[in-house]
Amino acid sequence: MNWTKISSKYISQHPYFTARVDECLMANGTVVPAYYVVELPPSVCALAITENNQVILVKQYRYPINEVITELPGGFIDEGEDVEKAIARELLEETGYTFNSIEFTGKIAANPGVLNNYTYFFLARGGKKVNEQKLDDYEELETMLVPLEEARLLLKENKIAQALHATCMMYSFQKLDENK
Repeated sequence: MNWTKISSKYISQHPYFTARVDECLMANGTVVPAYYVVELPPSVCALAITENNQVILVKQYRYPINEVITELPGGFIDEGEDVEKAIARELLEETGYTFNSIEFTGKIAANPGVLNNYTYFFLARGGKKVNEQKLDDYEELETMLVPLEEARLLLKENKIAQALHATCMMYSFQKLDENK
């Protein structure tokens, strides 16, 4: 069932958008002359809960859809960086919070027909504000604190437009419900 790569040619090389076209041989002998793959670094996100049981959400303008949407904090993993260190770093950079515990809840390949990366999900608890945001050059985030049940309602009412973040929230709420 596996395919064999015959050749590969990069058509774009950028840290956050690398694309290539591969020629592949399917297991049944069929040649796929042009299979397009977008290479992205793996990413992380977390349902981040403060010590006061509030969820930290971020509002961010997303140029491709021309909307400000509500999301979870997170981002790309640096090359060679451990996923647990990456989520702790992203949470601190985007929110200014550190957490007593950060628990892995799952991973998803967002669109494995085109994208080659995974997003790793976490549940962070016991958040304490220790710093101001330290955002990347082209990053604008507005943090907001909402009660845990209000965050659950946002998810239920389809108000979390970022699919990976909605999935992370579902996994995290499931973990919280298991621990009751």
